[in-house]
Amino acid sequence: MRTAAVFDFDGTILAGYSILPFLRERVRARELGPAHFLRTAKSLAESALGRIDNRELIARGMLEWQGKRVAELDALGERLYTAHLQELVYPEIRAKIAEHRRKGHVVVIATSAAPFQVAAAARDLGVEHVLSTQLEAKRGILTGRAKGQILWGEAKAGAVRRFAARRRIELAHVYFYADGDEELALMRLVGFARPVNPRPALAREAVARQWPVLHLSSRGRPGADAYLRSGLATASAVPIFLGAAAIRLLTGERRESANFLVSTLTEVALALGRVQLDVIGAEHLWSHRPAVFIWNHRNIFDAQIVGHLVNRDFGAVAKQELSKVPLFAAASRFFPIAFVDRKDTRAAIEALAPATQMLREGISMLVAPEGTRTAGAGLGEFKKGAFRMAMAAGVPIVPIVIRNAEDIGSRASGTARPGTVDVAVLPPVPVRGWNARNLEGKIGQVRRSFEQTLEHWPRKQESDPAARTRR
Repeated sequence: MRTAAVFDFDGTILAGYSILPFLRERVRARELGPAHFLRTAKSLAESALGRIDNRELIARGMLEWQGKRVAELDALGERLYTAHLQELVYPEIRAKIAEHRRKGHVVVIATSAAPFQVAAAARDLGVEHVLSTQLEAKRGILTGRAKGQILWGEAKAGAVRRFAARRRIELAHVYFYADGDEELALMRLVGFARPVNPRPALAREAVARQWPVLHLSSRGRPGADAYLRSGLATASAVPIFLGAAAIRLLTGERRESANFLVSTLTEVALALGRVQLDVIGAEHLWSHRPAVFIWNHRNIFDAQIVGHLVNRDFGAVAKQELSKVPLFAAASRFFPIAFVDRKDTRAAIEALAPATQMLREGISMLVAPEGTRTAGAGLGEFKKGAFRMAMAAGVPIVPIVIRNAEDIGSRASGTARPGTVDVAVLPPVPVRGWNARNLEGKIGQVRRSFEQTLEHWPRKQESDPAARTRR
């Protein structure tokens, strides 16, 4: 029998409410004035007194979007998800979704939220099916009314029932993850009720029916301790740079001072961030050096992770904009960083020439082939620079696949959250026989190895246990 897993959105996938960043954005743009706040306060008061139900509260909220262009809100949803909401996704729920997908289950998000609130999250999580409250639009402009039912309570249960019927899925084979008391209607219908941080009525029902409850607390706004640890990590750079300078002054060894700098900086940053690594295939980090180490880039923390793993005797390729960041500018005085202008292809190729020469001299290079931090669940396009360097120097490519860097920080986040990041280091890829004619095909093969690893994560027993590290 086919099985489905249905996830509520606000409060279940997200630790919070997806609408808040949209409201903050409207306040910032001065689109909301005193009249709006008075209407909102009145509606909230009537809801608290039981004079209107939540469907009416949502309907009144929709009126505030009247006159907005659908395309404008869709674009805003993408931006706000990356900037604010992505880091509120519970990593435990992200893992649950991935687990259901691996088992071949039909995964669904069912929510009273509007499409522009949830679409980016669905793409990021790899969820194909979304049941949400549809908004009425004429010529691409919102009317302020719902198109069909507001998916709240019984209406959401009905939408899931209809979806299951169309897919020929029996409700006895449906998992449902949600937090609100209004979800009881659907919880009682499915075969596998899974309350998540349940509110009082749902919690009581869970006890009575012996439903397994998920209690999650790993997300929400970072605590004061997270900001303190981030500040300490930044402050620690000063004595570490001084130590590297002393080593270089006393020994005259630039490479040893660089090794001290990067290994200590990354060790301290990950330790203060309480970030652990679960690494499979660590033997491939050392079996062939020098090499071009490449990884899938999501945030500033995965670069620290890769630097920590490669550990010594390496340089890096970075975008030109980072040369103006004090930490990178200072680091470039100790170890080689090739800053490339992504807008000027010829200048970028010229900037990579010294890095290629360093590969010939025994220095490995770290390159994110996507060229920038990529949002969403997929991979970005792999640029050719890293692969051309490997071909010119005759060194292998070592893929480093990072599965869940988002668990410790979003694409835009500068503060690490505690967590464990999964890393798979794949066997080195030799470049013998690569040439200009087959280069794109070879790059495609390497990119597919990333996709396949992310889709079918290797089991730990498939790798030598001695090669796994947990730091």
